[in-house]
Amino acid sequence: MGYWKIDTEALARGRFAVSPLAETVASTLALRSRRKQPGLEEWQHAHQRAFREFVAEDGFAQAFLDAAFRPRWNADFVVAPPYRTDRTFHDELRHVRETPRDVALADLGTSRAEAKGTPLDVPDLANRCADILEWVWTHMVRPDWTRRRWILESDIVARTHQLSSHGWAAALEGLGPGVRWLGDGRLRINALDNPPREIADAELLFIPSATRHSWVGWDEPHRYAVVYPCSGVLASPEPATTPTALRRLIGPARASVLALLEAPKSTSQLVALTGYTLGSVGGHLRIMLDAGLVRRSRSGRSVLYYRTPLGDDLARDDA
Repeated sequence: MGYWKIDTEALARGRFAVSPLAETVASTLALRSRRKQPGLEEWQHAHQRAFREFVAEDGFAQAFLDAAFRPRWNADFVVAPPYRTDRTFHDELRHVRETPRDVALADLGTSRAEAKGTPLDVPDLANRCADILEWVWTHMVRPDWTRRRWILESDIVARTHQLSSHGWAAALEGLGPGVRWLGDGRLRINALDNPPREIADAELLFIPSATRHSWVGWDEPHRYAVVYPCSGVLASPEPATTPTALRRLIGPARASVLALLEAPKSTSQLVALTGYTLGSVGGHLRIMLDAGLVRRSRSGRSVLYYRTPLGDDLARDDA
């Protein structure tokens, strides 16, 4: 079993963060896949043809993607965790561009001899790789980024709330297939028979994304990250689990909001998830507060709404 042994100080500094580059990598994986990505079906349908045409016309792009993203393995320089000072996609991409050629070749699983005469045999290898990711970001992720960012931040707010209330075991629950908090400073990463990795005096990040799978990245020995499937990724305006009887009782819009409050969320996050206006969401929340279906509490600078036991019963009951 592969796991990280995290010392007390590194764990105390652990944080959840949004990464535009990680989201771009996750989107690239979804576009390459022939399987439908839950929550991303419409987005895949809208962009997959253009992506495949772009790759087919560029021999370097095909070679890079084939080498960088393989089953159970990603090229390290492409999935390295962001720095604390990184604020934008291009802040993160700059580190990819600055990767020395030999390091990029090694991360792609290719030696100088193996690269010779192939599309990867270019002097500005890392820069060309970064260009492919920038193309995906510019044409396919950035137009949807505002909405995605709110959804990713919703996951972070909910997990941070769990962390403050119940500790790391609760916050990391359901982080991805094979990922589990084992206690005693041990975080299981996968089921592979790898020796434990000691993490001390380092920054530890947990990054939600629109990925079907979790993966890890690092810039040893300074930064380590786990990228995991966002629990509410690109949820539809009216969740399929909203009971019919509940929609009839309190209306479809209010039922949709109540269904989304299984985990705590702010009004801004509910706006992003439902597509309703801020005033509409606020009005629904006030009515459900008065009815005892939801409660609210402050978590940092955010005011979070969550279901009461009565709200839980209504959201589950389709009698």
